[in-house]
Amino acid sequence: MKFRTRHKEFLLYGASMAGVLFLLKLLEANFIVYNYRLDFFIGAIAIVFTVLGIWLALKLVKPKVETRIIEKEVYVDHPGTREINREEIEKLGMSKRELDVLNLMADGLSNEEIAGKLYISMNTVKTHSSNIFLKLDVKRRTQAVEKAKRLNIIN
Repeated sequence: MKFRTRHKEFLLYGASMAGVLFLLKLLEANFIVYNYRLDFFIGAIAIVFTVLGIWLALKLVKPKVETRIIEKEVYVDHPGTREINREEIEKLGMSKRELDVLNLMADGLSNEEIAGKLYISMNTVKTHSSNIFLKLDVKRRTQAVEKAKRLNIIN
């Protein structure tokens, strides 16, 4: 029973091919016995293989839709309603410049844009970013911004 359910498409394809072969032999027998015209025989074979080709193409091209539901906790902040947690900033040992870089990261600026806005070099921005990642114990900018918002370090 498991074999049938597991290999249903192969069995169906095999059965359809056997049916097509049977139909071809039947048409060949009719051609020989009743002496039909060659055009009818060729046309019948063309129709059978056209239908088979369309059916097979629809089976192969049909996308297998797989739905996945992903749940993620989202922290919603309301601008102006929460205070910046100074104690947490001191506990983490964040400098003023690192907070500036973190705020600009939260605004979606690239390292180059942050460097231009703060009038510092790219290497300095990268150093501040690395320090932020270490202090917040994260690996990416998005994680750093999310954690900083959760800890009320930035708005």
